[in-house]
Amino acid sequence: MTVSYTLKVANARFGGFSKLLFRWKGSIYKLLYKEFIVFVLLYGTLSVIYRHLLNVDQKRLFAKVAEYCNRSTDLIPLSFVLGFYVTLIVNRWWAQYTSIPLPDQLMCVISSNVHGKDDKGRILRRTLIRYANLSSVLILRSVSARVLKRFPTMDHLVEAGFMTQDERKKFESHHSDFNKYWIPCVWFTNLAAQARREGRIRDDVALRLLIDELNLYRSKCSMLFHYDWISIPLVYTQVVTIAVYSFFALCVIGRQFLQPVDPSQNKTMTKKDEDLDLYVPLPTLLQFFFYAGWLKVAEQIINPFGEDDDDFETNKLIDRNLQVSLLSVDDMYQNLPPTGKDKYWNESTAQPPYTMATVAETLKPSFMGSTFDMRMSDDPEQSQQVEASPSMSRIQTPLLNRFLTAAASPAVSLKNFGKGSRMQHPQLLRLRTEGTFPSSSPSFYRREDPEAVGRIDEEDMEETRLSETSSPGSHLKVPHKNTNAENLRKELPSITVVEPPDEISISDQPSN
Repeated sequence: MTVSYTLKVANARFGGFSKLLFRWKGSIYKLLYKEFIVFVLLYGTLSVIYRHLLNVDQKRLFAKVAEYCNRSTDLIPLSFVLGFYVTLIVNRWWAQYTSIPLPDQLMCVISSNVHGKDDKGRILRRTLIRYANLSSVLILRSVSARVLKRFPTMDHLVEAGFMTQDERKKFESHHSDFNKYWIPCVWFTNLAAQARREGRIRDDVALRLLIDELNLYRSKCSMLFHYDWISIPLVYTQVVTIAVYSFFALCVIGRQFLQPVDPSQNKTMTKKDEDLDLYVPLPTLLQFFFYAGWLKVAEQIINPFGEDDDDFETNKLIDRNLQVSLLSVDDMYQNLPPTGKDKYWNESTAQPPYTMATVAETLKPSFMGSTFDMRMSDDPEQSQQVEASPSMSRIQTPLLNRFLTAAASPAVSLKNFGKGSRMQHPQLLRLRTEGTFPSSSPSFYRREDPEAVGRIDEEDMEETRLSETSSPGSHLKVPHKNTNAENLRKELPSITVVEPPDEISISDQPSN
């Protein structure tokens, strides 16, 4: 039987969990006391042998071994290995519980979509839900020791009313090497199709809804079967078990309170004179209680379909599922209470009453949102509404401004990027030569470069044509730059070379 203590911890108060420490059923004391006694007996026996049966040389050797074992315990990553393993076990434990098939959704669909108040309709609805319960009993009988003890043979299922003699014969006539829990689900689908042909299920939509709920129910039965079939890899369980047992095997020797072999020879002792000799290693016992208890928790819930105190109550679930499902599809079919005006018919706001024990809750304001009580700025300019316009200037950082400007149009390419930059900033227009930088050769300097001037004229004419043919909606607009280009070309300096070649004078004469 599952040990439930939810009500005891409903409210957090001083020493709330401490009251749970004195329970025996389902407790760690009941689970661990045998291993704990064995560990204490081994430690005490070794302590007695060391203190009273060993000679001086043997005590020295034992002290070295104990010190070595105590250092070796630090090499075992017990917390990591055990913590990860227990987390995996707990997640698997809860997933198995959520995979237990419950007929609540299926029985509601059957009660609302399989019609007929006559005996034929009653038999149809009860048979459908009985097939679903039979499927869950068959799968629980395969994975739970409690259910198998309750229904050890198929005769017990017939006697319990989950199946008839004819159904048992039909069930056993189907030979299969695998678990046959799915056979009642197939009976369910065929019977539902027959009810559709007879008009008990009035449309295909209702039939589809019924089959979908059955498939969901069957999938949970299948998940239980696969959880029972596919266990956590054995090697992982072995690694964790060996890690815990080897750790405390080293602790039995390494955590002994050692005594000096000879009071006149302090170098032979493994502990200082001021160290206490308590005989009982209380921190080691607590460590055993925590780590070994952690392992026992994983051992208990790795298969929750056993007979431990905290295992699932599968027999109670079977009783509950059969009772409520038959009640919903038979006695409650079309058995409705009379309808009428509710208590708040003439009230715009429904307010259920409170008792004197809960009336204080009405004094608390309703939660309206985390920003409901946030204070806004008193400056009216901050609350003034402004219409968003594309022509409004955007605040951009200088570093990203050039990239945001270039990314304004998807039609920007490497070829057009240089032209657009030059058209937007005519003051950056410069004389381009064949090379990027002037050559160091004296023959490079010229009074004028007619080819460069002609190239500038051709580019200006091309930019003028682009500005005339550009669309109004384009992001990159090329303005008319004829006048600016002419003025800039007149202001460009010319380079004059005077003999000898090492004397160079630059005069700011406008170029023709």
